[in-house]
Amino acid sequence: MASILKQTYSQRAANHTNPAAKALLETIERKRSNLCVSVDVTQKADFLRIIDVVGPYICLVKTHVDVIEDFDYSLVEQLQELSVKHDFQIFEDRKFADIGNTVALQYSSGVYKIAQWSHITNAHPVPGPSIITGLSSVGLPLGRGLLLLAEMSTKGSLAVGSYTEEAVRMARANRDFVIGFIAQRRMDGIGLRDGESSVGEDFLVLTPGVGLDVKGDGMGQQYRTPREVVLESGCDVIIVGRGIYGKDNGANPEAVRAQAERYREEGWKAYQERIGSTA
Repeated sequence: MASILKQTYSQRAANHTNPAAKALLETIERKRSNLCVSVDVTQKADFLRIIDVVGPYICLVKTHVDVIEDFDYSLVEQLQELSVKHDFQIFEDRKFADIGNTVALQYSSGVYKIAQWSHITNAHPVPGPSIITGLSSVGLPLGRGLLLLAEMSTKGSLAVGSYTEEAVRMARANRDFVIGFIAQRRMDGIGLRDGESSVGEDFLVLTPGVGLDVKGDGMGQQYRTPREVVLESGCDVIIVGRGIYGKDNGANPEAVRAQAERYREEGWKAYQERIGSTA
């Protein structure tokens, strides 16, 4: 079997049993896009407008629905319609971080009912394995997938060393539901104990902190290029936010569209170089 880094997204999709992981990899291959756009705006109209513009160029949209000031459940319905219209998956960046029973309620209930519409969500591993138990009790029957935050892109992040290693061990113990990581590099071989092997292991790596024009934002965020992330670090999906829709919340749709296509092209070119393909 070829190294994960040399396999196509479709080859990898065939080896995944989790529906969310399989769907994301198939979407990436179908759309020739490993771009995820993070839409962090506070007004429903801005949120939907940006997603409608970038939709054709992305495999995944990342949301923070709790920052939307005029949220109502019709927003979810419109987001789902856009997901079908433009053929992308949905990732609510909730970063769950509580005990199992609490996160199960946060995931299934309340105002947002995240599990009902988000194909993928994520969690901090700091509470230990119970957080996966709680979230999987809700998400697994719905065919959802979970990412663990193994690393972060902010300066001074504490998600390093043994913390990262334990996150990977937790993922290995829950492969039916944990589909990958938020990280800055591949996690293959991390946290292995004596006698263990990562042969055949394929966790997806989604990477924030991607930018083509700036190296930081003055608030601790650090940026790397799509080439650095996909080719040099072996990550699978680039996550871009303000680099695409800017500080004016995407007021100029043509500019947003051009940036989305630019990042899509750069991310895909880095992937093609990684697998040795020019097709």
